Amino acid sequence: METITLWQFAALAAASALVGFSKTAVSGANTVSLAVFAAVLPARESTGVLLPILIAGDLIAVLVYRRHAHWPTLLRLFPAVAVGVVAGAVFMLWADDGDVRTSIGAILLLMAGVTLWPRRTPSEAAAEPVVDTAARGGRIKARSYGVLGGFTTMVANAGGPVMSLYLLSAGFRKLGFLGTSAWFFLIVNTSKVPFSVGLGLIDARSLLLDAALVLFVVPGAYLGRTCLDRINQRLFEQLVIGATVLGGLQLLLR
Repeated sequence: METITLWQFAALAAASALVGFSKTAVSGANTVSLAVFAAVLPARESTGVLLPILIAGDLIAVLVYRRHAHWPTLLRLFPAVAVGVVAGAVFMLWADDGDVRTSIGAILLLMAGVTLWPRRTPSEAAAEPVVDTAARGGRIKARSYGVLGGFTTMVANAGGPVMSLYLLSAGFRKLGFLGTSAWFFLIVNTSKVPFSVGLGLIDARSLLLDAALVLFVVPGAYLGRTCLDRINQRLFEQLVIGATVLGGLQLLLR
């Protein structure tokens, strides 16, 4: 980290701004930020640097969309997410960068396919979440996505696309989607900090770099909030799924 050039810092700053944009507009777009951080910094250490940046974006998103969260969905997801986070921490003890990229890239593409398949047939759009989370199928679905989301967010801060696909498949509209996602990731990312410190991914040097980069999250978040009103629901869903597929391909092809 002591040898970061001006151009590398500029790339990290742009990626930090994209984190802010993704938190207030197109969730899942920060998979591009993940790729930039991993390209500039050592891949393993990059996850520790990126985590506080994500938490800063989560705080802004909660301030903006806090009233739109769907708490029954969150409460149903958290136990499964906890299992995924612990599994991801164990996986990080022995997995190399190639294992991490291949596993997460494959999961993202699989989840994108699962989400896109029902859209081949016309269906009536819902104004609010349509998934019956109390039903058996809803519980199984929430647990499956929860474990995958917890695992991917712990291993590479790549849980955004997984949870985005779950919320889209559950029928969330823009504001409900962003409000639920904001609270979800603020809580989950904060809970990951002790694991990241224990694994040596967060230390004084990484926090010093974070202090310089976190300033760029704010303008990105402002731009995202401004753009959201200009994005209709269909385009919103297409952008989220497109960002997910792009992120999965980036991880697989790197």
